[in-house]
Amino acid sequence: MNHKAVHKWLPVALVLEVPQEVKPQTKAATTNTGLGLLSKRYSKQETRMRKDDNTKVWPLKYEQLLHIEEHDFSMRPGFGRSPVPVGIDVQIESIDSISEVNMDFTMTFYLRHYWKDERLSFPSTTNKSMTFDQRLIRKIWVPDIFFAHSKKSFTHDTTVQNIMLRVHPDGNVLFSLRLTVSAMCFMDFSRFPLDTQKCSLELESYAYNEEDLMLYWKHGNKSLNTDEHISLSQFFIEEFSASSGSAFYSSTGWYNRLFINFVLRRHIFFFVLQTYFPAMLMVILSWVSFWIDRRAVPARVSLGITTMLTMSTIISGTNASMPQVSYIKAVDVYLWVSSLFVFLSVIEYAAVNYLTTVEEWKQFRKTRKISGMYNIDAVQTMAFDGCYHDSETYMDQTSFCLHPEEDSVRRRFTDSSSADSAQRKRRQSLGGHVGRIILENNHVIDTYSRILFPIVYIIFNLFYWGVYV
Repeated sequence: MNHKAVHKWLPVALVLEVPQEVKPQTKAATTNTGLGLLSKRYSKQETRMRKDDNTKVWPLKYEQLLHIEEHDFSMRPGFGRSPVPVGIDVQIESIDSISEVNMDFTMTFYLRHYWKDERLSFPSTTNKSMTFDQRLIRKIWVPDIFFAHSKKSFTHDTTVQNIMLRVHPDGNVLFSLRLTVSAMCFMDFSRFPLDTQKCSLELESYAYNEEDLMLYWKHGNKSLNTDEHISLSQFFIEEFSASSGSAFYSSTGWYNRLFINFVLRRHIFFFVLQTYFPAMLMVILSWVSFWIDRRAVPARVSLGITTMLTMSTIISGTNASMPQVSYIKAVDVYLWVSSLFVFLSVIEYAAVNYLTTVEEWKQFRKTRKISGMYNIDAVQTMAFDGCYHDSETYMDQTSFCLHPEEDSVRRRFTDSSSADSAQRKRRQSLGGHVGRIILENNHVIDTYSRILFPIVYIIFNLFYWGVYV
């Protein structure tokens, strides 16, 4: 059994051993023919595999074609000679946010650099450029642009890093990347919310001053392009512009600096609904106090305090979304003047109440109508029963008491016939001439306040909107 198995597999073993053991020694024609066929087959397969697998060959050819290993790319192009010109153009994709509290803005854009590095030139019959990703950036020299006054920035990396490098045969290089930058914007809120803000994003070389690198806008004013659909919730973008300048540092010298300028004008309608209109309503509501009977102390006092507290809430809500600046804003002027009108309406009633008390005291002192049972003076009587008594007519005819106990007190000091006559006259007066009684019992200060307060407030509004708008 074993002998047959060995005999059966022996020819196969001999055939497999021929290329290794018999090839150097045998001279048979059949063996040479078999080996030649095997060698040709192996060489064709190897050639085909090399043609199909180009991933290991092309990077080496790129490095050799661009002379990566032959030059020191840690130095700028033309080191020791004139500064290398680096052109810039920007495509703004969006302005993501504007923060008044932090005084900054966030912008997403495409930043493109243009320069010439003769060390990267290569021969080409078609004069076509070659495009690379971020892996070649680490091996060559690129401009070290940074953003002055920036707080944070990052390069987008979905699905790969958004970086592109394009090299032309003559050595011209295009380096493009997609960035999001948050930078400071020095805002002036003296006219808030009727303000217009001017912000700028500043680009500058970090290491190379103007003796080594010349930064400029590639296409002049046309170097700054924007998306047509850029919009903000609170601002209207009035203008985008590009400008250039210089920055000086005492330790390193002068540097070229480029500016991306844009002007923002705030939408006022939101603040009209949320701030100005409620404040205006509170001021008008405080004027209702002038039409309420001056003897209704709880009604007028509660109305004045409620409107004053509401104005305080509006002021606090407005300042909560604003930076704590040390100067007066336009909205502060309007809100504080409106609060002053509400406060003056409260003070107006305090003056009316005080003068009414004095008038009551003088009237009762003159007529000597002092209660004998309680032995109290005129001022205490008015404070006790909450009534106002007109001095021009008989006290019982024009007085209007809120407490029914007054009738019993008066009946103890007058005859029953005169009391009945006074009650009938009071009922007739209240039934037929309620409006006349209210007007006659109003103080002269209330009468003037009904006209003076609205006129002054209208004048203030005309002046305010004329100055700030």
